[in-house]
Amino acid sequence: MGERSATQGPRGRGAGHNPRNRFDTIHIESPEGDAWEDPEIPASPATRYRRDPSRSVVASNDSPDVGFDRSVNPYRGCEHGCIYCFARPTHEYLGMSSGLDFETQILVKEGAPELLRRVLAGPRWTPQVVAMSGVTDPYQPVERRLEITRRCLAVLLEFRNPVQIITKSRLVVRDADLLGALASEGCASVAVSVTTLDPRLQRRMEPRAPRPALRLEAIATLAAAGVPVGVMIGPVLPGLTDQEIPDILAAAARAGASYAGYTLLRLPHAVKELFVEWLERHVPARRDKVLHRILALRDGRLNDPNFHRRHRGGGIYAQQIEALFALARRRAGLSASRAPLRTDRFRRPGELFSQGEIGPRLQRRAE
Repeated sequence: MGERSATQGPRGRGAGHNPRNRFDTIHIESPEGDAWEDPEIPASPATRYRRDPSRSVVASNDSPDVGFDRSVNPYRGCEHGCIYCFARPTHEYLGMSSGLDFETQILVKEGAPELLRRVLAGPRWTPQVVAMSGVTDPYQPVERRLEITRRCLAVLLEFRNPVQIITKSRLVVRDADLLGALASEGCASVAVSVTTLDPRLQRRMEPRAPRPALRLEAIATLAAAGVPVGVMIGPVLPGLTDQEIPDILAAAARAGASYAGYTLLRLPHAVKELFVEWLERHVPARRDKVLHRILALRDGRLNDPNFHRRHRGGGIYAQQIEALFALARRRAGLSASRAPLRTDRFRRPGELFSQGEIGPRLQRRAE
C-alpha cells in the first residue's frame, strides 16, 4: 500500500482523524501528530456495521428550529461522511469519536420496523408527522442491502401515518412506490439535500454521498411519481457555497421541486476542529475567508447553539443570505415550505375505516 500525504487524508472519508471524545478522561495521542499517518488507521478505513439493541425507535424533540416532533433514525453514524455534519458528536454518546468513527462505525437498528409498528398500534399514539431521519441519512449506502428504511415506510403506509423524508441519496427513488401511495393520501413528502452543484467540491465535502446531478434526478423521479418534493440547501457554507444558492434553487425547480429551505453551517463540539482541518487540507486558500464569514454569523464564535439562531445565524451577513435565498426562491417559483401533511387518514390495521373517512363513507352509503 502506497504512502499518503498528510494533505490527502484517508481515501473516501470526510474526516482526517478521530478527535478526542469530550466525555473521555483518557485520550491517546498519535506520536506522529496526524491521525491519518498513524499506522493504526489505514489509508482507506473500512466501514463496519454493528447491531443496535435499541428498544425504542421513535425519538421526540421540543426544538422550535425543526419542523417535526417525532423522528425515526434507522442508523447511527453515517457513511456519507459529510465533513460538516452536525450529528457527528452524537457518536460520542456511544463511546466513539465524531471523526472517522462516525463514518466508519455504523450502528444498525434491524428491529426498527417492528418497533415502529408497535408504537403506531399502541393506544397512546396520536397521528402526527414522523421524520426520517432527524439525525443521520436514512438512505446511506447499506440501506440498499438492508432495506430498513423501506420496511419502515411500509409500516407507515400500513397505518397511513404521514412521513417527511430528508436525504442526500438517490436511493430514495427505489421507494417511489411506497412514497407515491402515501402521497396519494396526502401523507408523504421528501426534501432532497443539495449543498453544491460542483461535483469536485461535493466529492471532497460529502465523499460517499451521490453526486449533485443524481440528486436532481431523484427530485425529478419523485415528482413524476406524484410525491411532493423539495430541495434543502443544508447547510449553506459561508464563503464556500453561498454564491450557489440561486443556481441550486433554479436547478431544483427545473427538476420538479415545489418548495425549498435552507440552514446555515453549524459546528458543534468536535465538528469545529474537523471542519477547520478539512479547510486546510482541501481549500487552504479559502480557509480564512470561510472562517471569518462564520465568525461574522455567530457573534465571533464558530458555533451558536441557541434556538432560533443556530439555523439562521445573526448579523448583516445572515440577513444578506436570507434575502438572497428569498429572492432566488421566488424567481425559481418555489414555495417557502411544503404543504401540510394529513393526519386524518391514519388507521390501525383491522379498523374498517379511519376517523377521517367516517363522514364521506356514511354519505356515500346514504346515497
